[in-house]
Amino acid sequence: MIIRNEDIEDQEAVREINLNAFPTDVEATLVEKLRSSMDTISLVAVHEDKVVGHILFSPLRIENDEESFEALILAPIAVLPEYQKQGIGSKLVENGIVECRNQGHSIIVLVGHPEYYPRFGFISAEQNGIKHPFEVPEDVFMVYELIPDALHKVNGILKYSEPFEEFF
Repeated sequence: MIIRNEDIEDQEAVREINLNAFPTDVEATLVEKLRSSMDTISLVAVHEDKVVGHILFSPLRIENDEESFEALILAPIAVLPEYQKQGIGSKLVENGIVECRNQGHSIIVLVGHPEYYPRFGFISAEQNGIKHPFEVPEDVFMVYELIPDALHKVNGILKYSEPFEEFF
């Protein structure tokens, strides 16, 4: 298994992964809109020359009345159904965290499975002063510090990028 940055030649495979991993085309369309409108961190998992998994990190902001903080959102992550439950998603998350840190980012947020993401170090966003703009269960809204104490003075409400807002 190789985890690497997505190449332009991978875009159709990434679309197919998202179409096969999710019940609608929302995630596949979101990836395309994010990719075309902003700088993203996009990694793929390759098994025997076939792209079988994908993870995307894109910018968003955490805002309060006085300040605005930069962050990334992990969304979506997808693995072809026949390759799921083999550790590919975990490898994508682990490598994605390293890549985000290497690119100088400090915070990742996500809305995801409460049993899955804490193993990588994700913790409650709300308990760390970050609010979601919509009602979501507290245990699925998580944050990760890429650098120590990155959350120390961060508080506010998530402000999703425009491509995300189209789907809310």
